[in-house]
Amino acid sequence: MTRSIFAATAIGAITLTAVACSPASGEAPQRIPAPAQDIQEAGPNAVAQFAGGCFWGVSAVFDHVVGVKNVTAGYAGGMAVDATYDRVITETTNHAETVRIVYDPAKVSYGRLLQIYFSVAHDPTQLNRQTPDVGRSYRSAIFPQSPAQQQLATAYIAQLNAAHVFKRPIVTRLERGTFYPAEAYHQHYLALHPESPYIQAYDMPKLRALQVLYPQVYR
Repeated sequence: MTRSIFAATAIGAITLTAVACSPASGEAPQRIPAPAQDIQEAGPNAVAQFAGGCFWGVSAVFDHVVGVKNVTAGYAGGMAVDATYDRVITETTNHAETVRIVYDPAKVSYGRLLQIYFSVAHDPTQLNRQTPDVGRSYRSAIFPQSPAQQQLATAYIAQLNAAHVFKRPIVTRLERGTFYPAEAYHQHYLALHPESPYIQAYDMPKLRALQVLYPQVYR
């Protein structure tokens, strides 16, 4: 696993994580069809939770979507006692690096968030990795927050697979699990470190893809 290799060095914590995170690079961002159906959620706030490799890039993408109010990087799928970066990188806790998205469903729908997740935020065809990071903490997973979200996510994965949108089958799993926020230095990493070589090489292209593919929701 990439992170465990760098963990043996004497680099400081923030520099270490800047080197350790690596991007999805299997399927290039591409236009994909929207869900055949969508859901309507009531109230000013709704929550979505997605895992798709290093959470810096995923959180940066959704930070730039109109209607998204807040994005928190964290961990889901494991126990509270293990929900720390040092434990998660051992690949023994079953956590996935996950983002928790609070959004206004009157401005952006769950279906649109799913469309962005599958086309821009990560490569949903890589099993337990986002190249070159390997391990279940980098898996592709959705943590539905309601039966309606689960039904839509399930139907959308089936729709995309049936249409052979990607060269390989989607391996994204639907899971349950409590979300635990990550350490402060992981939050909004792109905004705080825009000149980082990692950010420039791997996350800025995701933002450019978001702007090109979804200009109507890019901010």
